[in-house]
Amino acid sequence: MSVLIFLIVFPLVISLLALVLPRGFHIRKTIGTAANVVLCAVPIYLLVANLDQGPSYFRLESGFVDILIFLLEVLIAGYLIYLSVRAKRYLPVVLVLIQMSMMIGFEFAYGHSIQVEHALFMDKFSIIMALIVGIIGSAICLYGFGYMPEYHEHHPEVKDRRNYFGFLMYLFLSAMFGIIFSNNLLWLFFFWEVTTLCSFLLIGYRDDKASQDSAFRALNMNLIGGVVFAFGIVYLFVTTQTMELDKLLLLDQGTVLLPAVCFAFAGLAKSAQFPFSSWLTGAMVAPTPVSALLHSSTMVKAGVYLILRVSPVMDNTVAAQMLTLIGGVSFLVTALIAISQSNAKKVLAYSTISNLGLIVACAGVNTPAAVWSALLLIIFHAVAKSLLFLCVGIIEYKLGSRDIEDMDFLIMRLPKLTAVMMIGMAGMFLAPFGMIISKFVTLKAFIDGNPAMAIILAYGSAATIFFWTKWMGKIISIRHGEAEVVEHTVSTWEWITLGILAVATVAVCLAFPFISIHVIDPYIMELFNTAPVIDMFNVLVVFAIMFSLLIILPLGLFYYAFINKHYKRVGTYLGGANVSNITFEGAMDSTQPIQLKNYYLEKYFGEERLFYVGVFVSLTLIFIMFGVAAI
Repeated sequence: MSVLIFLIVFPLVISLLALVLPRGFHIRKTIGTAANVVLCAVPIYLLVANLDQGPSYFRLESGFVDILIFLLEVLIAGYLIYLSVRAKRYLPVVLVLIQMSMMIGFEFAYGHSIQVEHALFMDKFSIIMALIVGIIGSAICLYGFGYMPEYHEHHPEVKDRRNYFGFLMYLFLSAMFGIIFSNNLLWLFFFWEVTTLCSFLLIGYRDDKASQDSAFRALNMNLIGGVVFAFGIVYLFVTTQTMELDKLLLLDQGTVLLPAVCFAFAGLAKSAQFPFSSWLTGAMVAPTPVSALLHSSTMVKAGVYLILRVSPVMDNTVAAQMLTLIGGVSFLVTALIAISQSNAKKVLAYSTISNLGLIVACAGVNTPAAVWSALLLIIFHAVAKSLLFLCVGIIEYKLGSRDIEDMDFLIMRLPKLTAVMMIGMAGMFLAPFGMIISKFVTLKAFIDGNPAMAIILAYGSAATIFFWTKWMGKIISIRHGEAEVVEHTVSTWEWITLGILAVATVAVCLAFPFISIHVIDPYIMELFNTAPVIDMFNVLVVFAIMFSLLIILPLGLFYYAFINKHYKRVGTYLGGANVSNITFEGAMDSTQPIQLKNYYLEKYFGEERLFYVGVFVSLTLIFIMFGVAAI
């Protein structure tokens, strides 16, 4: 138990140090680096120490902690009301008042009678999430050491509040560990709301109109989820006298289905599924470390974490089918929208929503194979997507643009960064990286449980391949002549972080059989009392056949980046029509420049065309989900 408490409290202490230590203090980065090493090491220790152990539940005399958490919730509510009134945004005020009215009334009416046997717990799923938060979250914070000074050089109009920024980043990590290890639903709700507060403040870091609009959009949508979450907690205790996550799963389905749907709804809002997806795409206005933290290891993962926790309660119900369809709609529609985007961060944002939609769909299906696939998707998405966000952040400042059309010949201008970025992209959709293995298993789970979802998976995956491959082709294209190499301006802190995440992307691929056998399979056995029925022979065959890509692709790119820097470049061959190395003879005796442009197909997959379709369909499904649960 002490290790779990340490993981919750330690980032909080570091966040306070980040706030109070002077910016020029020479030991500041040393403390930050040491803290990040600890945050990586402790979850690894948890994994090793509990590799052969089952779930562990911890009793904690928590009277003082309960009072402190309640008081902090009131303070957070008051702070949000103050910020909203000051900004003349009144919807958050209404939502906060509704939420706190429920929680304050509940505390005074039932607080004295709440008995929680186990406030904290840990199982294999918790450890997986702790590894993601600890390793990737701390790596992103490390990246911020090099990124934020350059950010303020490029944005002198933004007030330099790096201490405040570091405070919020580490507080975010502390809250995430709290969500992961809390068995007491009131504690889980408190940490849930802390992530809402931190994301709101981080998205609004620039403090201009665009960032404030995006920050309040995120706040509104997550507060809607928070209100429904609070209602679910109150309803659950009033009807069952239960306030523990593990005991929720043991109660009669008819009694606890409605609170489970409430918790799943809060998870949909937090993970930016339709109809809540716009808050995540709006979060792109924040500095890159915020985007990476929200999209990979923390905010959105909290949503799918809670959905996967409560999905057994919804098993084999119409509500579960609606949840599956909501995930499927989010997966398909956002994958199609991503095709039409040339803004690199928007592509990554829609790709994130799409992948999370697939995880939500797996949670709705809730078979051993589906949950097995969902856990692997969480792992591989976290490492690969965080790497890609950080790469795009560097590209934006080195090239002055985040538009994919401006990334022509990136391998000539940022060769080592391009090689690292290719690893991240391969991790998203190429075998033997786990995303594609997970999709194979997901396909089988869908065919067995919901054949219509198999069609959605096929079309969504085709869209995924389209937008990733056209981006890949852009960055590894070569032109005749020389190009200015700007890689030397990337800071050491940024290179260290990219190296950690690139190695992690490859490592989880190589360790895939170990992860499956020793971590995921035992959790599935605990959940379903049966091992996942997965044809490991076929998986290993795919792994063996495609393993060459893992070796040849990065090594080939690194060869040109590090060793053979004086390779010969020749002009583009155009069937004899060349006028020069960069022009060709076109129709009507005209000379045309050679251009490489991607297809975006906005007429068919434009954001405006598809977004409202996704919102309408998902809202309809949500109404059905709640209606069935209430009945």
